[in-house]
Amino acid sequence: MTASEAWNGTPNEAAGLVSRAQAGDTAAFERLYRQHASRVYAVCLRITADRPAAEECTQDAFIRAWEALAQFRGDSSFGTWLTRIAINVALRRLTLDRRHLRLIQPAGEQLLDSLPAPAETPEADMDLERLIAALPAAARAVFVLHAIEGYSHEDIAELTGTAIGTCKAHVHRARQLLQARFKT
Repeated sequence: MTASEAWNGTPNEAAGLVSRAQAGDTAAFERLYRQHASRVYAVCLRITADRPAAEECTQDAFIRAWEALAQFRGDSSFGTWLTRIAINVALRRLTLDRRHLRLIQPAGEQLLDSLPAPAETPEADMDLERLIAALPAAARAVFVLHAIEGYSHEDIAELTGTAIGTCKAHVHRARQLLQARFKT
């Protein structure tokens, strides 16, 4: 069982909840929401690196899941299907934010400067979540999908609409930035 499938019930219970929710049982969908909301939020937060955006993406993912529930065929677990929806929502949010804000990504060594300064205590400096959140948006999204969520470069390329080589480059660059930050 993967982390995205972890919850407090058996697969049969999950299938029963999904079936009931597909039949319009909002109480069943509410249970699915309660079981998966924290996982969906965590994925959205890692990708967007912004709490309000992650909250909006979480709500949007559940709305989209409710609207598309009739199309859920059970080829994967409900948690996996929902996580994929959440990833798509968060990636779409990043794309829209970049278009609307016309952000200019710093290049080269400036990327290292954009990471937070070392903390005063070694324990605080090892806050990987904070360092990941400070990565450039594209590198952060691909790094989270690959290194944390376990998606293949091929799957990430499909999800993000980028070339496989670009995905690999983003993961490599994110690792370089994180390693450089750990050395300081």
